[in-house]
Amino acid sequence: MIQVCRTQEELHKTRQAHGHVGFVPTMGNLHQGHISLLSQALSDFDIVYFSIFVNPKQFGPTEDFDKYPRTLQNDLDLIEAEVKKHTHKQVVVFAPQTPDEVYHGFSKTIKVTGITEILEGSIRPGHFDGVTTVVYRLFDLVKPTKAYFGLKDYQQWAVIKKMVQQEKLDIEIVGMPIKRSTEGLALSSRNQYLSDKQKQDALMIINTLNEIKKIIAGKKANLALAQDYIRTKLEDKNWDYLTMRDYLSLSEDLKSSQQITILAVYRMGTTRLLDNIQVEIQ
Repeated sequence: MIQVCRTQEELHKTRQAHGHVGFVPTMGNLHQGHISLLSQALSDFDIVYFSIFVNPKQFGPTEDFDKYPRTLQNDLDLIEAEVKKHTHKQVVVFAPQTPDEVYHGFSKTIKVTGITEILEGSIRPGHFDGVTTVVYRLFDLVKPTKAYFGLKDYQQWAVIKKMVQQEKLDIEIVGMPIKRSTEGLALSSRNQYLSDKQKQDALMIINTLNEIKKIIAGKKANLALAQDYIRTKLEDKNWDYLTMRDYLSLSEDLKSSQQITILAVYRMGTTRLLDNIQVEIQ
């Protein structure tokens, strides 16, 4: 069954009745990537909290907060369909009516440094302050044991892990594998803005990541060859970035890394597509 809370007061009253819970925070406009997080949470907990909140604090001045798709009824239908697959489980959906239902009584900004100024942070200044602030606040309201995030937004996952460590929160952050279309395109709410041809062309992103992984072949000695290949790909100026980073610190210094993440953002028309893969090296 599912229960919907539209106010902070409703959420607080409901939460008092529950013990350990899992938590899936989202901005709605759900797809099967989000539902895979819910599925894992329902496997781990009898009761899962799921937030649907378009957070104004993580939108930059040139990003249109008002145009972000809000599809609450369709989202609830997807959640309900998943819950039915898990016998005797419950989902509490927090879908606040206004930002004030989240931020009332909370005025501070949660900042994480050293990992938020690079990559997405350099392109979208202030974005991660909005992310860490809302996630911290939602954690404060829901008080979960575990929280589930998709690894498509890899830097976000790394930032939130660091935030939890920095703020000494007793919450396990679970990074869930990227869900892909049958062709290999990473599922994203942004894909709805792509034409069929663009979706086909966008497979070039995962193909490029796989080619870099193939060049590395698990050997640190091959990183220079992979970097040469990356330089040739970056001649296409539609890449916002294509880079190899330490899997946790996101440092470009890979000398002591045993696992790296290859991160990519490619602009397909006006749509930015994020993807990444992990590679173990020795």
